[in-house]
Amino acid sequence: MFNNHAITFLASLANHLRLLCLTLVLIFSSCVKNKTAPKKEEYVIGFSQCVGSDQWRKTMLDEMKRELVFHSGVTLLYEDANNSSNIQVEQVKSLLERKIDLLIISPNEAKPLTPIVEEAFNNGIPVVVIDRKTSSKLYTAYVGANNYEIGKMAGEYLANRLKQRGKVIEVMGLPGSSPAIERQRGFYDGVKAFPGIDIVKQVYGNWLINKAEQEVLNLKDAKIDAVFAHNDQMALGSYNALKKRKAEAGVKIIGVDALSDNGQQLVANSILTASMLYPTGGKEAVRTALAILNKEPFEKENILKTVVIDSTNVQLMKMQSEKIDSQQKDIKKQQDMLDEQNRIYKDQQSVLNILVVSLVLALVFGGVALIALTENWKNNKKLEAKNFEITQQQQQLLEMSERAKVASEAKFNFFTNISHEFRTPLTLILSPLEDVIADPKLPLQAKDNLKLINRNVLRLLRMVNQLIDFRKIEYDGMRLSASENNLIAFTREILSSFRDLAAKRRIDLKLVSPAKEISVWYDSNMLDKVLFNLLSNSFKFTRDGGKITISIRRAEDGKNIEINVQDTGIGMSEEEREHAFDLFYQGKVDQFKGSGLGLALTKEIIQLHKGDIKVKSEQGIGTAFTILLPEGSSHLAESEKVTGLSEADQNYNSIKIYTTDLENSEVEAKEKAFDSPKDLSLLIIEDNEDLRGFLQQKFSDEYEVFTSADGLQGIREAFDRVPDLIISDVVLPSKTGTEIAQLLKNDIRTSHIPIILLTAKGSAEQQIEGMNAMADAYITKPFNLQYLKASVKNLLRNRNLLKSRFTTELPSDHKQNISSKLDKKFMNEFSGIVESNLANENFSVDDICKGMGISRIQLYRKVKALMDTSITDYILSRRLQKAKYLLLNENLTISEITYQVGFSSPTYFSTVFKAQYKCTPSEFKRNNGSVSNKK
Repeated sequence: MFNNHAITFLASLANHLRLLCLTLVLIFSSCVKNKTAPKKEEYVIGFSQCVGSDQWRKTMLDEMKRELVFHSGVTLLYEDANNSSNIQVEQVKSLLERKIDLLIISPNEAKPLTPIVEEAFNNGIPVVVIDRKTSSKLYTAYVGANNYEIGKMAGEYLANRLKQRGKVIEVMGLPGSSPAIERQRGFYDGVKAFPGIDIVKQVYGNWLINKAEQEVLNLKDAKIDAVFAHNDQMALGSYNALKKRKAEAGVKIIGVDALSDNGQQLVANSILTASMLYPTGGKEAVRTALAILNKEPFEKENILKTVVIDSTNVQLMKMQSEKIDSQQKDIKKQQDMLDEQNRIYKDQQSVLNILVVSLVLALVFGGVALIALTENWKNNKKLEAKNFEITQQQQQLLEMSERAKVASEAKFNFFTNISHEFRTPLTLILSPLEDVIADPKLPLQAKDNLKLINRNVLRLLRMVNQLIDFRKIEYDGMRLSASENNLIAFTREILSSFRDLAAKRRIDLKLVSPAKEISVWYDSNMLDKVLFNLLSNSFKFTRDGGKITISIRRAEDGKNIEINVQDTGIGMSEEEREHAFDLFYQGKVDQFKGSGLGLALTKEIIQLHKGDIKVKSEQGIGTAFTILLPEGSSHLAESEKVTGLSEADQNYNSIKIYTTDLENSEVEAKEKAFDSPKDLSLLIIEDNEDLRGFLQQKFSDEYEVFTSADGLQGIREAFDRVPDLIISDVVLPSKTGTEIAQLLKNDIRTSHIPIILLTAKGSAEQQIEGMNAMADAYITKPFNLQYLKASVKNLLRNRNLLKSRFTTELPSDHKQNISSKLDKKFMNEFSGIVESNLANENFSVDDICKGMGISRIQLYRKVKALMDTSITDYILSRRLQKAKYLLLNENLTISEITYQVGFSSPTYFSTVFKAQYKCTPSEFKRNNGSVSNKK
């Protein structure tokens, strides 16, 4: 049954996957079709309207927007001048600055807008004028009704409704606007044929309802039969004025516009007798604009048709308008739906991709679940057996844990014993070594080498002692043997071990205490390690001429004695303060990197005394360690106390192993005033002071040696000195050896310098990393000095073999390649600058430095390293080579050749030529055959 369900499930998944693949194929095909379809060009149309607040203007803008729905890729920028010609001019200028493709403008007034329309037209931007014209014909197309015909039609219609007799008021639009002028002229011509029609008054309503109402109210004495207003808003204002005077009865009012929700409604409500249909032209303006942009045929003058709407046809017109509005809304709604569907389609494409991945994962997980179900019942059967097995294993773990504890103690004992064994050979090395060093007949160089051995044996001894002490504390193997002692005298005795060192380095070393004697319970042989360690650190990080102060006093809490060791050293960073007492933590101080055991051991010893130690430090100001030791002996167990005073065992090891690093061990370069200068130079970059001095001493007999203690300083030295070879440690402050190699090998100034990397990292991967950084050799520590010297000589000898390229007179194209691309680029650039300036007698080394962007010393050393010649000799050699070529191949005089190769006079040229080739230019030309002789 289980297998049947699994087969059904897998079959269902397979069917879904087949359906999904088919869907993906269809989608991919559709995407390919969409990608191959030509992209429609996009346009930006600017529309400046004189005023957008009245209903007719809003209808115009709505018609434009509805028409643009059918044309994708067209952006409409709309500006409303709010009935101000000045504002409209500025708005048109702004549209032109925005790089529109076409301008549609409905001018506020003809004259003020004419210049800006002409400017746009003359600049090649098509202009479609809508509704109102400008004062010139410099536009691309006009869209609008014939205002003259509308006025004339209104006049004739009104005369017929008045039976050719009556008094009429004309309410006109804005003075100076073209529609007002043309409608007034048309109305006058329309009623001129009817003598009985008398226009008794003309007023300006400025196209506004309130203005028209006020102007008609001011005509109190006039008895009228009809009103002709230039738009429906002013017609309504006129009606309101007559109504306020109770004179609206019998007066026929005619307007212009006949919008569906304005003029037509007023006619239907019998407020207006009639309204002249004045199409907005928004749709027609957009169609004309797109025809212009798409280079299609269009009419320059697009006159819209009009009709009289009165009680006879108003209902029909309203029905048509409502039908059109309804259709437009449906179109807009469908367009929105299409946009929404496109968005959904794009989202579904992304979802489909996710769905494919999900289905694949579901299939995989389904398979895994299927396998899990088959195995589940087997696992249930094994649970009881597993439980029994676990119980047995728990018992075995307990037994193993006990054995591990025993093994750990055995390992600790072995570690402690072997560490003690280290002390014996170290002591046997130190004792005879000091006897040999004390021999006055010992040569100075041998004495320096033995002192170096002595210092490093003491360092090794200190690390062994610290490690043994720490392991004893860690395994509870070190016990206090505390007694009550005078802490002031104890500290003063330890300070005496540092007095000579402080005097040599001009360090002010003080002990400050308000009391001459302070009794404290402590283990002398442990506390001396604490004070030696803290003082040793203070001397390490305090510059010569600094100050170290130990102050001892009773703490303010009255329960502890406070020991404060304060210096004026370099201080610690915030990170170093936080980890100061962590085991094996090493700070970022370049000059002194210890084992990371000293402060950790110090803290453990203070905690054995039930005390505490804290550190305060600020970079550039100094560091202060504060120790708190409890007063009395109540905090100590009886087994931790001893009777009587105890003497601190300040033997040789307690003093020397803590002070060996504090004296200046830098190997000073021997002054050899009468030694001949070295031809080759080395740069040694090593942060260990002893090793750096040792290498400097061993190489200084054969080479000029420069040294650096950190990576950044080493890079600066390499650029300044341009040595013949660099020996660098890998682990360095600021920059690693591999970073140094990579940087110098990729810089044209130093790319020729061989680099040897010295490191304690000896794995194959680390050596490969060094060679990938373009190092020439990778030598692991400890190294054989003779091997290192041989490597240096071999690299310098190989570098000399490459110099032959530029030491012969062969053209550079026939010489062997330089191994480094940067060196080849340098020599090509150098040779090119020299060749192009051979005729310039004022050509100098400074010109080459300026052309190549490097300093004079870097150029000299680079050319010397690659060519084994000076720059001046090279330039002279190239001039003479070119002179030889001209003598043999060109029919030129000696004087002409002289100036073509950059010599100041033929006499000087002949002298130099003869010195080089043992014959004058004339003799050379005669002996080897001139070009004329060859012909």
